[in-house]
Amino acid sequence: MPFEIVRNDIVNMQVDAIVNAANSKPVIGCGCDAGIHKKAGPELLAARQKIGNIGVGEVALTPAFGLDARIVLHAVGPVWQGGDRGERALLRQCYDRALQLAWEQKCESIAFPLLSAGNHGFPKPEALSIALAAFNEFLMNHEMEIYLAVFSKEALVLSEKLFRSVSSYIDENYIADKLLDEYGLGDRRGAGDEERLLLRREQQRRRSNRYRKELQCQAEMMDLAAREAPAPQAVVGAPSPAKPAGKPKLQFDQLDAGFTETLLKLIDASGKKDSDIYKKANVDRRLFSKIRNNLNYRPSKTTALAFAIALELDLDQTRDFISRAGYALTHSSQADLIVEYFILQKNYDMFEINTTLFDFDQSLLGG
Repeated sequence: MPFEIVRNDIVNMQVDAIVNAANSKPVIGCGCDAGIHKKAGPELLAARQKIGNIGVGEVALTPAFGLDARIVLHAVGPVWQGGDRGERALLRQCYDRALQLAWEQKCESIAFPLLSAGNHGFPKPEALSIALAAFNEFLMNHEMEIYLAVFSKEALVLSEKLFRSVSSYIDENYIADKLLDEYGLGDRRGAGDEERLLLRREQQRRRSNRYRKELQCQAEMMDLAAREAPAPQAVVGAPSPAKPAGKPKLQFDQLDAGFTETLLKLIDASGKKDSDIYKKANVDRRLFSKIRNNLNYRPSKTTALAFAIALELDLDQTRDFISRAGYALTHSSQADLIVEYFILQKNYDMFEINTTLFDFDQSLLGG
């Protein structure tokens, strides 16, 4: 996929370009800088010394020497000083210039650390937001694989508001179901007082929902019968039904097609170019070409969901859409609940969704 967060030491990344969180002076710093110099060998420091000092927000290029890469891009990120000294603009400049240099060097892949978020003291949620914004804007106009390499998920910190909201949504919809699966409604011997109370409440909730589910099932059966009924014959001389104003919206019940055909029709209905959709879906051009040229193509669930996000489908439309590839959204999956949360919030920011999935140890969307 064009963008991916990976839990890996950046010195081990096998890419065309590795971005180094460099010291402004031609010396070996600590952390990421020290690790890169150690694996690259002494030639890297010699090349770095030939360049001399690098200004904050600037990026310089050297060969990669002993690294599994072709070049190293030495980016000097700003030190956080409270946020009123242009730190955000300088950090964004680091990402933009590194990406532009990699593009000029015809790189097909690049790995970044989270710049300035370590010893430079940049607030991690802000550092992450700036990085994702730079990647998103670049990938909408260029083809490249971008990796954000982190040692652990603790290296990335979501905003507290988002983390709490997603956690709460998962707790409300996931934990009770998992406890029921583990203990069963009839066997509470292994659960403590709090778990027994949770199970009791869940049992009451399921009983109260049973009638509503029966009504919903009946409504769906009536709707299906209505759709399968023969169309009424036109009456000669009868006035034509009024046409709704504005652009007609493509209805899913009008589509009797598989995943690929439905996807292509939805892209056409959106009025956007193919590239706008597959790039927003975090899918590369080659994979989209395979899907487009094979009406029987069955994507992975993460790819199907990625296109649903890119098309900004609502929850019912998403369920219908991914079912055409043989998948369903389920409350027994934390990943599905996270995607469901963002759809209900009408937040279709793929980078934010994937960062949240990574933070909860789930697979990222895309292909």
